Amino acid sequence: MNTGELLLVTGTLLGAGIAASVLASRIRVPGLLLFLGLGMLLGSDGLALIKFSDYELTQRIGIIALVLILFEGGLAAGWNEIRPVLKPSLALATVGTALTAIGGGLIAAWLFDLSILEGMLLGSIVSCTDGAAIFSLLRGSTLRRRLARTLEGEAGFNDPVAILLVIGFVDWIEQPDYGLVDMLVAMGEEMAIGAVVGLLIGWLAVRALGSIRLSSAGLYPVASIAICTLAYGSADFIHGSGFLAVYLAGLAIGTSDLPAKRTIVTFHEGLAWVAQLAMFFTLGLLVFPSEFGDIALEGTVLAIAAVVVARPASVFVSTMFQGFEVREQLVLGWAGLRGAVPVVLATFPVLAGVPNSERFFNIVFFAVIVSTVLQGMTFEWFAKKLGVTTNVKAVPTPLTNAGAIRRLGAEVVEYEVLPDDAAVGVRVRDLQLPREALLNVIVRGEQAIPPRGSTEIAKGDRLHVLVRQEVAIEFSELLDLWRSGPLGPQPRPARAWRSMPSVSSIRPWQEDDGDPSRPQAINGLAVITRLRTRRDGVAGALVELEDGRYAVTGPVVIVGRPQAVTLNAQRRLQRAETHAEGAWWREVIGAVAATTRR
Repeated sequence: MNTGELLLVTGTLLGAGIAASVLASRIRVPGLLLFLGLGMLLGSDGLALIKFSDYELTQRIGIIALVLILFEGGLAAGWNEIRPVLKPSLALATVGTALTAIGGGLIAAWLFDLSILEGMLLGSIVSCTDGAAIFSLLRGSTLRRRLARTLEGEAGFNDPVAILLVIGFVDWIEQPDYGLVDMLVAMGEEMAIGAVVGLLIGWLAVRALGSIRLSSAGLYPVASIAICTLAYGSADFIHGSGFLAVYLAGLAIGTSDLPAKRTIVTFHEGLAWVAQLAMFFTLGLLVFPSEFGDIALEGTVLAIAAVVVARPASVFVSTMFQGFEVREQLVLGWAGLRGAVPVVLATFPVLAGVPNSERFFNIVFFAVIVSTVLQGMTFEWFAKKLGVTTNVKAVPTPLTNAGAIRRLGAEVVEYEVLPDDAAVGVRVRDLQLPREALLNVIVRGEQAIPPRGSTEIAKGDRLHVLVRQEVAIEFSELLDLWRSGPLGPQPRPARAWRSMPSVSSIRPWQEDDGDPSRPQAINGLAVITRLRTRRDGVAGALVELEDGRYAVTGPVVIVGRPQAVTLNAQRRLQRAETHAEGAWWREVIGAVAATTRR
């Protein structure tokens, strides 16, 4: 193909992927499975438009795709979401994956007349759930939040475990002196190295992105790709689990309060879709459906056994005493979707030259298709029948169109209030938001609460703040203040009404006075409390001075006792030229009245 033809084919395939996802959502079939079928249709055993049989290239494409998918999964979840379900997620990813491999391996050895080691290798290949399939399924599901996050955590953590199991059994088959102890030691070392590298790079990345302001918002996705590839490459270079490192680095950034986090998350969501489409299409090209006839019955039995026996049994054992109801365990067992990951894993023994490995590849591919269709089409129905769904999506979608807001020079930052944060119990008016930032909505549990100045922040709240990009660094510092304090209303001076100066003044605001939306002093008197900030496009504020008087700043500054300020505000309200200006003077009148009644 020349360059134009190659780009034409690429665009056509991506468009077909989008069409497949739309069609899949209507017929309740995993969309990526349709793209897998497209690859089979165009491949050597279909219309023969694309002849492809390169296992090594397929493995490389699969590894790169998995890296991008796992990184996006970590970004979308974040530690705050995974932490409450970390224990069951790790149990499912380690103990559950190992038990599924053992159960599936014994069944495979019996079905296909294999040795125990060959059966364990085949069981390990089909043991892991597919992150792409799980993330795609949950985005349209109404599964209980805890169950959804448990599945997401498992999907992120179990790929490294399954890969290490596959590599371990390949080495065991090829090296007679290799044993279980050697495999467990190697797995422990790789997991430990991957965890350290992932956490370290994630921590360094958050600090770097939080302290360095890039010249363009478009550079943040570039930086995130660098972080993703560094995490995998560094861990793999020193013989650690690169997949675990990538997922942990993604979790670190997903947990952060970076002003550009939404930009990064949105970019990687799209990139993960491209990776999934490329991986599934390539795998579809690689298989030969005409060879399925010899293993169709056994492959179906293996898929059903893995879905109905091995996976549920491993879930019950690994989540025992984890606080799950039996019906929740049943749903977790049914949610072990196999996608492209097991097929990618099946290329490892092929490239290593393990006997019968190409037959393994076809068995795994057939088993994956059966289990994906069976589970993918019935999962939501099964969860509803067992009563473990809600009226909201398992993975909340952004409350605003971040892309449109970003084009207008702003970001939407989501801040989750932790139990020990200084912001807990603080009123919205005392959060010290700059004029260029606005708290849009407070998500409390499953409710969206319109914030008012008097609304108190509670632990677990998710604050959605609109922030202009020019104050991103300053806002990042404010988020640190919300975490550690000090925060809250400053002590007010005792009101000695008789001694309060009666002098009132009105004058134009001077440049030397500073920022009228955040004045520090007026007429030589320190500002004690900023009561309101004007947000109608005109810089201004209502503040209380150290001598007990009030001041309204803006194009003019009004200083006086509460009665004088209220009277002046009423006159200006009558002369207001716009609704926004009138709303501001009403807010001033109401705020003065509210504070003087305390």
